[in-house]
Amino acid sequence: QVQLVESGGGLVQAGGSLRLSCAASGRTFSSGVLGWFRQAPGKEREIVAAIRWTFGTTYYKDAVKGRFTISRDNAKNTVYLQMDSLKPEDTAVYYCAHKTLYDGSWSEPLRYNYWGQGTQVTVSS
Repeated sequence: QVQLVESGGGLVQAGGSLRLSCAASGRTFSSGVLGWFRQAPGKEREIVAAIRWTFGTTYYKDAVKGRFTISRDNAKNTVYLQMDSLKPEDTAVYYCAHKTLYDGSWSEPLRYNYWGQGTQVTVSS
């Protein structure tokens, strides 16, 4: 069993930065994909960024390219999402999720096996 715990959310003004962390316990990641999703009120959950644990290959939603950076720390079993130049439309609950197999798809929530509880990010204008 894997437990994922997000932290680092909060309230920030537009143009500001936040760094989210996702710490895993219960099992050490040695493969698969770790993704960051977000869900705003009334909207579907969407992929923001993802990283293949073994190779470090990354994926970003077009709207966050150049502003967000996903990275991992193997020794700490932790994945980070550095968010810069934040915009009000980035406001959402952010979730990290893991799937054990990279199947060529990054963005389908149903293909992820484990989820964190979410952390709120609010960007004021």
